[in-house]
Amino acid sequence: MKTMRRFALMLGLILATAAVAAQELSLPVEKIAGGEPGTMMKRYWQRLADEAFQRWQADYEARTTPEQIAAYQAELRTRFLDAIGGLPERVPLNPQVTGTVERDGYRVEKIIFESQPKHFVTAILFLPAADRSPPPWPGVLIPCGHAKAAKGHDAYQTMGALLALNGMAAVVFDPIDQGERGQYLGEGGWPKVWGTKAHSMVGIGSTLLGRNTARFEIWDGMAAIDYLRSRPEIDPQRIGCTGNSGGGTQTSYLMALDDRIVAAAPSCYLCGFPALLGTIGPQDAEQNIFGQVAFGMDHADYIMMRAPRPVLMCTATKDFFDIDGAWQTYRAANRLYTRMGFAERVAILENDAEHNYNQLQREGAARWLSRWLLNKDVPIEEPEMKLLAESEYQCTPEGQVMQLPEARSVYDLNIDYEHQLAPQRAEQWKSGDRAALMAEVRQLAGIRTPDEIGEPKVEKLDPVERPDCRIERLVISPEEGVSLAALLFVSAQPETGRVAIYFHQDGKTADAGPDGSIARLVKQGHQVLAVDLRGTGQTTPAGNEWKEVFTAYLLGRSYVGVRAEDILACAKYAQSQISGGSPVRLVAVGHVGIPALHAAATSPELFESVAIEGSLPSWSSVIHGKLTEVPARDIVHGALRVYDLPDLTASLGEKFVSQPAEELQATGPGHAETP
Repeated sequence: MKTMRRFALMLGLILATAAVAAQELSLPVEKIAGGEPGTMMKRYWQRLADEAFQRWQADYEARTTPEQIAAYQAELRTRFLDAIGGLPERVPLNPQVTGTVERDGYRVEKIIFESQPKHFVTAILFLPAADRSPPPWPGVLIPCGHAKAAKGHDAYQTMGALLALNGMAAVVFDPIDQGERGQYLGEGGWPKVWGTKAHSMVGIGSTLLGRNTARFEIWDGMAAIDYLRSRPEIDPQRIGCTGNSGGGTQTSYLMALDDRIVAAAPSCYLCGFPALLGTIGPQDAEQNIFGQVAFGMDHADYIMMRAPRPVLMCTATKDFFDIDGAWQTYRAANRLYTRMGFAERVAILENDAEHNYNQLQREGAARWLSRWLLNKDVPIEEPEMKLLAESEYQCTPEGQVMQLPEARSVYDLNIDYEHQLAPQRAEQWKSGDRAALMAEVRQLAGIRTPDEIGEPKVEKLDPVERPDCRIERLVISPEEGVSLAALLFVSAQPETGRVAIYFHQDGKTADAGPDGSIARLVKQGHQVLAVDLRGTGQTTPAGNEWKEVFTAYLLGRSYVGVRAEDILACAKYAQSQISGGSPVRLVAVGHVGIPALHAAATSPELFESVAIEGSLPSWSSVIHGKLTEVPARDIVHGALRVYDLPDLTASLGEKFVSQPAEELQATGPGHAETP
């Protein structure tokens, strides 16, 4: 017991000493980009987003003629499709009806179809009673929001039944990773993850391939429309769509891209990016399309891309999707519809409620769809419904599509694509033009050349003296709104030209203790510049950084790219002001190794050697591993179409050292193994 107490006291003393040292080496808060350090990146991205919003508004105001509107609609659809990686080819749906349930006034069929080969979609189809409403009927698509039961959720079942009772067929389908469509099954044959977490996990692999989770959801919806139109009792010219929350997102995408949708009523989603980024921030993967804020696709554009076809925005005053933003979205859409002479074809329903798909929302959507699909504009009241039990709406024998023979998940579909890309990449890097390939790497990651980046501004603060070295405290500003806290460790007897720049995922002080890696480098005669890359160390966000990362994604930027530029700016400073013009040694520990590798590969002339520890070895492993813990900050959109991380490592040749950082002195780049 005494030994335990002594150990606890020693550990406490060590931690307290480390905390004091870290505090001593920290930079004053007021020196970090003019505000709270933990919000630096939020402020930075918000400024860039505000500039994009101003461009959007100017373009919107100038878009007045029919020719301008038509050109805008075509261009934005092209950009939208390109940003999600295009759409798959149509394949036979191979539909199955696995059961039928009769209700008073309608019939429900349990459906399974394939949106891609062996990629199964489960749905329930509500059909009006023929004696009450003779066919052919309009067909309405109901994408589900983020409810675990999906098509079996009370609100979505009720919406389908309400439409059927009013003369419209409706298909309610399970999105991926909800209902019966878990894409990765764990023990017992049930989904290991579901909903928003699962969608974002799918999004990591999809992003690396230049795709988006939305691609799969959109194509499932389009296949569901194909199915509706294939039914002889449904009029293929009268198709509608309504969904709530995540289903409102899907409705917005589908109505923007699919001209077969005559009328739509998205619920509890549309609010515009100015309001979204200013309130709750970006949401899960499918709700963020790469670069859309930068190229000018806001929420209002989902409506305006389909103008002048009818759209009802169903909103809620107390929704977490900001109601003021929803009204701004409506006003923008309504003004464009008015310019086209169809002001009555866009409307807004404002429900005094929280985020919901409640009776008022459902009745409003049903009446809107009835007006445009049945030419009936009459009040619709929802009766009490006898909902389906789970056994009545379950389409598959075991309750999960991935237990069907030969079933293919979205992970499998991504692996198929990676199998196509891998040999293409290998051939390119074996025999292609290396300069051209590196130009593509720069373009994809968003990395400027060192000359384009320029010399950073550097402010020197009071140094800290230690017995073995002097520590200069620096503020390095590579661009407006970004401050990098840095420490320059100067040995009492530095060797000329021996300079290392050091980046750790936990910041500049992580290895700065008396026995740390930095101290060992200093003892070897190095001067060591240790730097907090943006969003690390003192500028680590107080909460989860994923919202800032997704904001960057909306702006068409990557954290890999901007952090690589930080490294290049620091390398330029170290070369010109510390090493006397000689190339510097680069050390990176943890996830910051990915931007470090990009910096070194794209500008190898700045670096004598490169040592990276504890970093992800390849992106292709993320695809093949399916479930992943790799966060969005560590990936680049579309990278695997051109390169993987080992391609960058190999490009460095003998500059890449496999030994730990403290052995740089002993080995040098000429003695390193080439991976």
